[in-house]
Amino acid sequence: MNTNVLKKISAFSDGQAGGNPAGVLIADQLPADAEMQRIAAELGFSETVFAQPRGKAWRVRYFSPENEVPFCGHATIALGAALALKQGDGLFDLILNSATISVEGRQEGELFAAALQSPPTRSAAADPALLAAALALFGLDADDLDPRMPPGLAHGGADHLVLALKSRARLAAMNYDLDQGRKLMQAAGLTTILLAYIETPQLFHTRNAFASGGVLEDPATGAATAAFAGYLRDLGWPHGGRIDIVQGEDMGARSLLRAEIPAAAGSSIRVSGAARLMS
Repeated sequence: MNTNVLKKISAFSDGQAGGNPAGVLIADQLPADAEMQRIAAELGFSETVFAQPRGKAWRVRYFSPENEVPFCGHATIALGAALALKQGDGLFDLILNSATISVEGRQEGELFAAALQSPPTRSAAADPALLAAALALFGLDADDLDPRMPPGLAHGGADHLVLALKSRARLAAMNYDLDQGRKLMQAAGLTTILLAYIETPQLFHTRNAFASGGVLEDPATGAATAAFAGYLRDLGWPHGGRIDIVQGEDMGARSLLRAEIPAAAGSSIRVSGAARLMS
């Protein structure tokens, strides 16, 4: 008898509100690729995570409505909550397509607290042609960028372009053509484009365009947050060991993420937040 149950969990929630919904399917055997893709497309969330026990660890894959993605932070947080619900509070090792990471999950009343350890991070300066294309996509120009943080490519299990904006209002006004964004991101190998506003050196407001997965925007993006935190470390940013991120506010889905940043270059980032079961 098939006892697999697809759960809907909102990760990085602000209490019982907000967060980014993810599908979570824990199964004795992963479905075929085409079936996982069908489930993700039918569910319509930005990502659905599939997990199968492998010894004491879990084999994990992530699918957006349009394709498989190498790593998804909010779906990993949702998985941590689902595993805590299934097996009790604990630390769970996860085997991804190209990395091994872990997620902690524990139940706290009606909510869950979860924290992931990202894949290793790395970063580089943004290619001028890519930067020009991204600015054109969002209707921005160089004067809209915050000079304290140069545009860059950030990796923490997946690749992201980081653009810091001078104005919170410009961040709130983010808009772009989905098809054009998909073509740009897929051609450049980007999972998302992260737009950030710096409130303080340790508090940021972000928005993440996810056209590569067929989604205009994610309300909470743990993978991009890990990559962004690694990028700040590489810049020598005065992060003080951690940053807090408010995301999804302009979508009406306020989400709260925390990233803890160890000193060692390239090392894993711990990204944590709350999760709530969806009805």
